[in-house]
Amino acid sequence: MQHTAALSVSASAVGGLVLPRWASAQDAAVPQRGGHLILAIDNASSSDRLDPAYYFEQYMYHIGRQLFNTLTELNDDGSLAPGLAESWDTQDAVQWVFQLRQGVTFHNGKTLTAADVVYSLNHHRAEDSPSAVKGYMEQVAEVAAHGEREVHITLTGPNMDLPSLLGEVNFAITPEGANFDDGIGTGPFVLERFEPGVRTLVRRNDNYWKSDRAFVDSVETRAFNDASARVAALMSGSVHFINRVTPSIVSRLESASSVQINRNSGSFQVTFPGLADRAPFDNLDVRLAMKHALDREQLLKMLVQGYGQVGNDSPLFPSNAYFTTDLPSHAFDPDKALHHWRKAGVERPIRLSVADGATFEGAVSAAELYQQSAQRAGIPLEINRVPADGYWSEVWRQHEFCASGWSSRPTADAYLSMVNLSNAPWNESRWANEQLDQLIIAARGEQDEATRRQMYHDIQVLYQQEGSTVAPLYMDSISATSANVRGYVDVPGEVATRSVEKMWLVG
Repeated sequence: MQHTAALSVSASAVGGLVLPRWASAQDAAVPQRGGHLILAIDNASSSDRLDPAYYFEQYMYHIGRQLFNTLTELNDDGSLAPGLAESWDTQDAVQWVFQLRQGVTFHNGKTLTAADVVYSLNHHRAEDSPSAVKGYMEQVAEVAAHGEREVHITLTGPNMDLPSLLGEVNFAITPEGANFDDGIGTGPFVLERFEPGVRTLVRRNDNYWKSDRAFVDSVETRAFNDASARVAALMSGSVHFINRVTPSIVSRLESASSVQINRNSGSFQVTFPGLADRAPFDNLDVRLAMKHALDREQLLKMLVQGYGQVGNDSPLFPSNAYFTTDLPSHAFDPDKALHHWRKAGVERPIRLSVADGATFEGAVSAAELYQQSAQRAGIPLEINRVPADGYWSEVWRQHEFCASGWSSRPTADAYLSMVNLSNAPWNESRWANEQLDQLIIAARGEQDEATRRQMYHDIQVLYQQEGSTVAPLYMDSISATSANVRGYVDVPGEVATRSVEKMWLVG
């Protein structure tokens, strides 16, 4: 990892917050510089790495946004904006040309060039790459530098969403030949110290190419995997920002004058994938039985206290432009569920594997509600409680039925290509459908908007009717900041907040 001079003042060393250095902040609407910002973020692990190929969860997403930039990014309203690439162009959505921004330097002083971009993107293309976004790069035939500032990307087929895709935090840019684990980026902050599973310290990048960003002197991102501990830390004043606030305690926080609540509506999808390549979920009637056996309205009320909305087994999010609302209802229907169950002829209980702290807050409670409604329909559902440690390697995509969940993505294809293609590395239900594959690939390259919209409608219908995943709920992503924090923004479709570069502290 990259080591530079130690931070002049560490909040952890004095047991509290370091106040901003300015004398006053009479105009709280005008960004102020200075201070030490402390975040409490979950999903941290002792195995975490700075290499963005290994970013799978929230903690490292946050760190990645602090250290690195991507070719594109999102505006506050979720629309696409230039990043390290100031412009891009294509004639056929197969051959893409990106023009790089001038005058951008890495943390080590090197000037950004096209060779750096080629090196960074190819990092995810190696045959043996474990990268979280390797599936996206399967459609890339070549990445080539043309001079110092021009990058050409050739695809195996058309993709209208390529620029949006390259804004994912995993596609961070580092200098050619550098070790990604050194954390050398062009981002708003420079790495000071990285302690996997514990904390990360960064300081402001004084040469950041965005002169109107990176207001605080330093950021400390602490690992807080326990939801209650995060809330306690915020209430005590020892941190400024916490992610994933449990809905059951939102009302308590809202009554506290020292706290601000942030709500990103419907940005996390709860899923229960059943493995379609083995019994019993290789049977369509079992899938339909389990879709009608869950009381979704009860799940919305009891699990998230209304902070979300009922899902109808669509793979897309309500915030997506192609989300359709005219799918047949998969509401709780005991008679229909039992009809399909009996038709399937299964003679043993379904086993649902869950672990709190691995997927979404309240996963075990959600499973218990599922079990209760299934029993009301006459369907035997057993809960298999498993450890959170090792869940993603030993349970997910291994057990016949489990709990899972996904954050929203900026485009329809970004989610579908990652999770729903037959050969997608994160195809969590292992459902392989040639018709679905053809639709997903065709839709990503379709330039006629009306035709493309119809394709995404057909994808959702097919997935809902035949897919092997129960997707019953969209949860609001709720975070909270202390009252002296300004600048935080929830961006629709952004997996990890870039807001740390926009946040400042008032005295």
